[in-house]
Amino acid sequence: MYDAFGQDHANLQRMRQKVYSQVARWTPAGSHILEMNAGTGLDAVALVERGYRVHATDIAPGMVTEMERKHEELKLHGRFTPQLCSFTELDRVEAGPFDAVFSNFGGLNCVADLTAVTRHLPRLLKPGGVLTWVIMPPICPWELALLPRDWRVATRRLRRGGVVANVEGVQFQTFYFTPGQVQKALGPAFQTLELCGLSVVTPTADNDRFARRHPRLFGWLVRLDDWLCRRLLFNRIGDFFILSARYEPKGR
Repeated sequence: MYDAFGQDHANLQRMRQKVYSQVARWTPAGSHILEMNAGTGLDAVALVERGYRVHATDIAPGMVTEMERKHEELKLHGRFTPQLCSFTELDRVEAGPFDAVFSNFGGLNCVADLTAVTRHLPRLLKPGGVLTWVIMPPICPWELALLPRDWRVATRRLRRGGVVANVEGVQFQTFYFTPGQVQKALGPAFQTLELCGLSVVTPTADNDRFARRHPRLFGWLVRLDDWLCRRLLFNRIGDFFILSARYEPKGR
């Protein structure tokens, strides 16, 4: 069901490709990646196809079952290993240390305090390893543009204490972080390599209609988005931002 939503969804497919490109820019093929909040393993399989080894974790038993199905069906033995594990209990991870740590599309927005995750990273990442996280920020121009029609949606990211999100009937609290808040949670051992806005002016990931209904306008917005996404200020807003940072512990 989750994978089906991405079919015929031009903007979501484009967003995934931008994420994979940033991973590839800082993490060479052949690297061993720990993925948190891996869901059905869609991104894990895509990364394996690009030459990586992936240990994929998720807290939901149904998601891990789907990852195990993909693991067997696609014969990814030795390259893709699923594990039932919360991102706040990474001391339970059954592999590592890793060359990279990855989390896509706001999985980490489900925790109020990112240090519950980052405290585990020194054990999991090799010195010189790279983290690439895709996180939802408080400012999303596409949602703010909805203010005249639906002020609740337009301002939901600005509410203190987060908001309750509903995905496929499952409700959970969602919190929004600035890049500065993420960098503070990571601490001084992590040096930012790249910061890129993701869908700064193109539709949000949950909008699968706009590109089909307005293909010419969508194409123009894509070109504008690609021009803006790495520029100062614009690289900090959007539906998401992609943050890549290198782990450089003191005394190395």
